[in-house]
Amino acid sequence: MKKFSYQARDQATNKIVKSTIQADSESSAGRLLIKQGFTPLKIVEVKGKTNIIASISGRISTKEKIVFIRQLSTLVGAGLPLIQSFHTVYDQTENKKLQNIIGEIMSSIEGGKSLSESFAAYPDMFNEVFVSLVAAGEASGTLDTALNRLTLQQEKDAAAISKIRGAMAYPLIVLVVIFGVMGFMLLSVVPQIQTLYKDMHKELPFISQLMVNLASGLTQFWWIALLVITFLIVFINRYRKTPPGIKLKDKIKLKTPLIKNLFEKLYMSRFSRTGQTLLASGVSMLDMLTISSKAINNVHIEQAIKRAAEKVRGGKALSSALEGEDTFSRLVPQMIKIGEQSGKIDEMMGKVADVYENELDQQIKNISTLIEPVLMVVMAGFAGIMVAAILLPVYSLVSSVNF
Repeated sequence: MKKFSYQARDQATNKIVKSTIQADSESSAGRLLIKQGFTPLKIVEVKGKTNIIASISGRISTKEKIVFIRQLSTLVGAGLPLIQSFHTVYDQTENKKLQNIIGEIMSSIEGGKSLSESFAAYPDMFNEVFVSLVAAGEASGTLDTALNRLTLQQEKDAAAISKIRGAMAYPLIVLVVIFGVMGFMLLSVVPQIQTLYKDMHKELPFISQLMVNLASGLTQFWWIALLVITFLIVFINRYRKTPPGIKLKDKIKLKTPLIKNLFEKLYMSRFSRTGQTLLASGVSMLDMLTISSKAINNVHIEQAIKRAAEKVRGGKALSSALEGEDTFSRLVPQMIKIGEQSGKIDEMMGKVADVYENELDQQIKNISTLIEPVLMVVMAGFAGIMVAAILLPVYSLVSSVNF
């Protein structure tokens, strides 16, 4: 099928609409628009080059994606036809790349595909959880409810990730400042102390000489240091995208002190929230486990969920299947067991998600409180080393002067 951009008059509202549509020819596009209640004013074929440029320009943030889903959910819930809802969202979207994707989805729907199939064409933006929930909403006639659940889930997930990044950003900024100040002192102040001692034909104290040698090495071989740092950054960036690198990165998240509890709570809340949303939308238990395993974003927990899914397929209850997995907190299978007994697994999983989200908030606050004195001690240690390297030579010179 070819893609056409068009300008048409909506026969219901008498408004001028601009968008894109897929059809075999220009005349087919015109007939399709008339069938949908539009009067075509202008139809122009869109060449592939324009599409490529649009697809690589800009960036879509999580916030923009959530706003898009929220707007679509509100419009569909208000009773507007799906295509008209998309047109409205399209006109209100400022991000050109997102607007281009919305236009492509509209064209796909107008071409006869379902909404879930149209979303599935963009896996980088709409993951399997998203597509499955939309498909379930279409099948049950509760698309607005499914979209609303998606919005709530993604808002909570984005908020949790943002809080973790915020907690980790503060110490990183402080460390960058510390190393920046140390670099400045090494390259500007310490060499002056060396010159002073050299003029007086005296030997520098050990710690000062060590700093001088470090400064001299950085001055002479800075390009080697730059090459090594660049190589390490490129190597680590590529390695972390390989299967062994992904496994190592995900294992570090689960084993590193201080942050392992954060990520454990994040993964448990993500699994529980995703499970609640899928089950409440009518997705089967096995499909829920398959989909949620991919939504966790940790290969070790993904494998644990898949092992549990095999046990469920063999006839075990979900709570029993999860009890033997070390990567899962004990609260998860315990609460799911209560849900199994009461017939409300989705509600229990929602409560588990609430518990871990609240615990995650509290732990992030605790870490932020504890990390400040730790950073003060680290800063004091670095400051002490620099002061010793600069002031010891000065005191030594003063004491050697005969008045």
